[in-house]
Amino acid sequence: MARRLPPLNSLKAFEAAARHLSFTKAADELFVTQAAVSHQIKALEEYLSMKLFLRRNRTLLLTEEGQAYYLDLKEIFKALQDATDKLLAKGSKGAITVATPPSFASQWLVPRISQFSSQNPDIDVRIKAVDFDEGFLTDDIDVAIYYGKGRWSGVQADKLHSEFLTPMCSPTLLQMGKPLRDLFDLKNHVLLHDSSRAMWNTWLKHFKVNGINVNQGPVFSHSMMVLQAAALGQGIALGNTVLARPELEAGRLVVPFAERLESKEAYYMVCDPQHMDLGKITTFKQWMQSQVQEDEQ
Repeated sequence: MARRLPPLNSLKAFEAAARHLSFTKAADELFVTQAAVSHQIKALEEYLSMKLFLRRNRTLLLTEEGQAYYLDLKEIFKALQDATDKLLAKGSKGAITVATPPSFASQWLVPRISQFSSQNPDIDVRIKAVDFDEGFLTDDIDVAIYYGKGRWSGVQADKLHSEFLTPMCSPTLLQMGKPLRDLFDLKNHVLLHDSSRAMWNTWLKHFKVNGINVNQGPVFSHSMMVLQAAALGQGIALGNTVLARPELEAGRLVVPFAERLESKEAYYMVCDPQHMDLGKITTFKQWMQSQVQEDEQ
């Protein structure tokens, strides 16, 4: 029959009290009361059927048995700490698999990932383009990028950008005889839609623009396709300022109006809460946040 080990909480209390020779200091270290430490020590002494401490004139001393036991436990606790440090250090290296919607991957992550790799050569990044359904996170994925309102259960979700929606088009489209002086001029142009026509409908209602048929124009399954169509002069996209940044900076797209509507949805960096302290995930998260800060500046 397997031998029972003493309760771990009692061992922790004894090791701390023996190291400090003080129940009060041990209690402070363990974030418990002095009475709780005293109770744990008493339980351990009863378990072992021997005294571990002597109390002399308000001074706490170890018995001979207590001193020998402490010296052995000290090495065991050090070995536990070393094993934990080794595991966490290992977690900061190796491979990290990042799953992301295709548009976020191509428009935002892929152009920057070489920076992460140069700063962290010990971490091999693997990017997987996936369309998610209701925050689905599989075991083979370390970090995922979700798009939504951040209301997913069972995951740690950190918002990346605040995003704004505004009409965008190719600069050549402005030179083709159909003006875009105000929002009502949109009725003379083809509207390009991302996944559904609901976004254009919401945007126009917010700015009280009537008389525009949102049921015309092609619908694309991914944001990057909408932006590409707009850059080719095929119509007006209701662009996401985060994803459209490469096209805007390169001059392939322009923003004809000042009106912007903050999106109720955003991109979130997501991981399993049990893995969020792994070194490689922490490193990637900090890098992502630094990139977002640079964008916002």
